[in-house]
Amino acid sequence: MKKVGILMGSASDLPVAEKAVQTLGEYGVESETHVYSAHRTPEEARDFALHARERGFGALICAAGMAAHLAGAVAANTTLPVIGIPCKSSVLDGMDALLSTVMMPPGIPVATVAINGAQNAALLAIEILAVTDGELAAKLDAARRAGAEKVLNSDREVNEKLYG
Repeated sequence: MKKVGILMGSASDLPVAEKAVQTLGEYGVESETHVYSAHRTPEEARDFALHARERGFGALICAAGMAAHLAGAVAANTTLPVIGIPCKSSVLDGMDALLSTVMMPPGIPVATVAINGAQNAALLAIEILAVTDGELAAKLDAARRAGAEKVLNSDREVNEKLYG
């Protein structure tokens, strides 16, 4: 099975990235996490992106705040799917990171999830891997069914409470 690379622009993004690592682990997907800045360590970020496919990665997740150029810088150096997580900061509540991550030029796509949306980033990476992995696809299907059942149980509980 392919693994997922998780890159953070700084160690302050770890609380967000940990949620992606946890979600990937729940599905049995191996991940590898690094702190590489698009601005302070551009060569390391570029090297990771250039060699990710040959190192067994199937998707990359990039978490960064403020200017949030990491996902774009990584996407410029690989044809693997790149998923950007804009991280909330104290400056503009993550809107700066969201716009920096989502506004990529034609030809260099970055899938972008919600601000601090690490769980969805991990699930999107899992869906990408599941295109060629039936076992992962079955796990995703089971999780969706469990989520639907939880909502339907809540519906029953609310109606019992309101109407007896």
